[in-house]
Amino acid sequence: MTITAGLALCLSRGGWRAAGRCLAACLLVFLTVASPRVAAHSTSEAYLTLGTQAGSAAVTGRLDIALRDLDEVLSLDSDGNGEITWGELRQARAGLAAYAVARIRVGADGRACAPKAGELRVVEHGSGTYAVLALGFECAAPMRELSLDYRLFGDANPMHRGLLKLESGAATRSAVLDPTAAAPQSFVLAEPSGWSTLLTYVGQGVWHIWIGIDHILFLVALLLPTVLWREAGRWVAAGRFSAVFWDVLKVVTGFTLAHSITLTLATLGWVTLPSRAVESVIAASVALAAANNLWPVIGGRRWLVAFAFGLVHGFGFAGALAELGLPQGALAWSLLGFNLGVEIGQLAIVAVFLPVAFALRGTRFYRQAVLIGGSVLIVGVALLWFAERAFGIEGLFG
Repeated sequence: MTITAGLALCLSRGGWRAAGRCLAACLLVFLTVASPRVAAHSTSEAYLTLGTQAGSAAVTGRLDIALRDLDEVLSLDSDGNGEITWGELRQARAGLAAYAVARIRVGADGRACAPKAGELRVVEHGSGTYAVLALGFECAAPMRELSLDYRLFGDANPMHRGLLKLESGAATRSAVLDPTAAAPQSFVLAEPSGWSTLLTYVGQGVWHIWIGIDHILFLVALLLPTVLWREAGRWVAAGRFSAVFWDVLKVVTGFTLAHSITLTLATLGWVTLPSRAVESVIAASVALAAANNLWPVIGGRRWLVAFAFGLVHGFGFAGALAELGLPQGALAWSLLGFNLGVEIGQLAIVAVFLPVAFALRGTRFYRQAVLIGGSVLIVGVALLWFAERAFGIEGLFG
């Protein structure tokens, strides 16, 4: 059940206060059950790159699939030792190729193209090790419109998404591919407008903030105490919603400004940081933000924390954006769209969280279970992320 569905159910059973308690419980269940099972930026994703040239009937491409996802459907770890070797992957190449071409179908102007799988290799992405399979599609004639039916992992993991980069001549576009979609997606092979590029990358930004569990937990850790004030060493309910609103606005604005700065710098290639270091610091920032709720040090300057660590989170967003690829002819549109999408995704989280938290702010349940209990869970999850990223310890999440 999603949080939104949970709210609707709770509202039907007793009004806003009952809904608030129920939704807070849903949030705690999410933290307890979902978070340890979903490593940040490791929500099931595959990267599909396709390319074609004007006047050509061929589509070339590559598919990057996480080994952990492949192991679930192909049982790559044949000796059961918890490690997937190159020998095991190479031995499964035929099965991998058959799995991929059966679930990724390309059409040109309404006619199916013949698939062919090529060489296999491995690469490292920010979220782990990926198998890279070369793909090709032979179509009957040069195409004006390309259709893509993407069903990878649709029966095994409905939360899986494919991230498409489609290169047609000098034009590059991106899309998020849902393996459970009712119909294939179609792409007219013409230069996309600035407005179309903007909307595409707005969607990408929303999607990436919602699958970035570490970014979400950082934001939640900063939001949890915003409906309370610290007096005489204890938490008390904030008096006015307007004061809480402006406090939240400062936190969200600080985070947005900071990650927008570093996202732009990194995307333009002006500043580059090692992915492992960035992801480790992001995990540490989540732990520190939540720990401050347990042993308050920052006080009312949470917006400064949001800004300072938001600079590092921006490099994390840049890594995700780099995987998508940016159209060089519409770089400004794509950067603006992605930043807007991230902001929209954050505001959606705030819009769900803030009214409920404010309604519950005076209850012991909120202070003890949501603020303290939630912060303890976030610290624990973030420290496990930090150990995985900083020291290369695998398997802490199951």
